[in-house]
This record gives sequence, structure tokens and C-alpha cells, in this order.
Amino acid sequence: MADNTATKSSETPLVRLAPFNVPFIRRRQTAAVALWLVSLPTTLFFFFITCTIVFFLPWIIAYLLFVLFDIAPENGGRRFEFARRAKFWKWYSEYFPIKLIKQADLDPSKNYVFGYHPHGVISVGAWTNFATEANNFSKVFPGITCRLLTLTSNFNIPLYRDYLMAQGCASVSRQSCENILKKGPGHSIIIVVGGAGESLNARPGVYDLVLKRRLGFIKLAVRNGACLCPVFSFGENDIWDQADNPKGSKIWKVQKTIQKLSGWTMPLFHGRGVFNCK
Repeated sequence: MADNTATKSSETPLVRLAPFNVPFIRRRQTAAVALWLVSLPTTLFFFFITCTIVFFLPWIIAYLLFVLFDIAPENGGRRFEFARRAKFWKWYSEYFPIKLIKQADLDPSKNYVFGYHPHGVISVGAWTNFATEANNFSKVFPGITCRLLTLTSNFNIPLYRDYLMAQGCASVSRQSCENILKKGPGHSIIIVVGGAGESLNARPGVYDLVLKRRLGFIKLAVRNGACLCPVFSFGENDIWDQADNPKGSKIWKVQKTIQKLSGWTMPLFHGRGVFNCK
């Protein structure tokens, strides 16, 4: 579990190194989380390295043309159960640990729009419970096929897009949502209603909901006859600390500018790492 209890006392070092005698099980869990965190730069690095090899250039061109015309992100993606059920996702879940708690049975003959809060820094809970089978979503809610929705721009990134779709992710555009809900009984979507902007407020003990002008998911559910299902992720904001960025500060202005230009946010977070406890 993320360690957010270190004090700022002069007697306590700013960085506490992890002990050498960490059990293998814990190291395995840490490795699974670390690999997930670097999945974006790793796929980009591999793609650009491949682009430098002349032999692969025809394949790269063909792939980029395929990406240009591929409509899968708007139609539920291309999910693969072997990717969702990979063993290391269980190790990933056990690191924090993360659990999926059911409060009521869901009728598989209906469609659902899951509204997830809070976003946190990277929506760890949403990924674990809805983009993987680490906590056996398909067994807990039989007959429900849920797709985690994310920014459309993520599906413009070579290779990374295919990784996301393999896990069952799809675009959060309105057309994508409607296409999924129209697939038939049980086909459902999960939307992090606060959006990426909410990540800038993610810090321990704070649960601010960014909802103004974000009620489209309610209209979407009504228009498509889907049921609304609230999801709350306890502890999501407690995983990492974040640099102070009060509204109007220079850091906040830079972060909002990046969000406006790219759709992504850049929270300056810190916490437990591979070699440090804090």
C-alpha cells in the first residue's frame, strides 16, 4: 500500500530507501506496477526504434495506414481475454491492494453506464477492476461486458493504442459510447466522470468531484435506455502525494495550459517507488 505517512520533521529523511530484505512476492508486485507505469514510454520507445530499421519500414507504413482508418476505438476496441487475465495483473492488484466490492446484483439483460469517482492521478482502481480480470469482474457480475473509456487521443499513439484495446478500453467519445451500448444486453461502459482535470486535485484526504458541464453521461444513459451505476474508489487519492498547485498558481496555470493543448494533465505526484518507501 502506498506510504503517505512520512512526516516533514527534520529528524526524518526526505527519502527513505526500501530495505534489501523485501520478500520476493512483494518485489514481484512492485515490478508489475512499475511495468504498468512505464507502458506508454516503453511502447513509444519500441515503435521509434523499429522505425530506424529499414527492414521494418514497409510494415510501419502499413501499420500507420491501418491506424489512420481503424474505427475499432469507436466500436468497443479489440479486447482479448488472455490479456485481461494475465497473471501479473493479479500481482499488480495485490500491491496496493485493490478489491472489488459488489453492493448489488446487476441484471445482465440491461446495459449500464458506470460513473467512476475519483479520477485519482492515474485511475488505478478503474484500470484494475474494469480493464483486467485481476479481481474477477466477469465472475462478480456475470453477463456484464464492461469497457473502460479513455481519451480518444490515446488511440492515436502507435502500439500503445493496441495495448489499451486489448485490455478492453475504448474511446470516450459520444459515438463510441452509443455504439457500445447498442451492441446488445450486458454491454456497458465505465466513465471517470471527473475527467483528467480532476487528477490535479488528487491528493490524500481530498475527494473533489469535477462535475460542472460534465452531465453528458446522464443524458447518454437516458437516451440509450441504460441504467446508471455509481462506483466509488476508496483510497484512490491516497496512493500518491502531489505538489501544491493551488488554483491560480504558476504550476496550476502550466498544468491547465497543457491540458487545454493536449487533453492530458501533468500532475506532479510523488510517493513510494521501486527503491524508496517515500
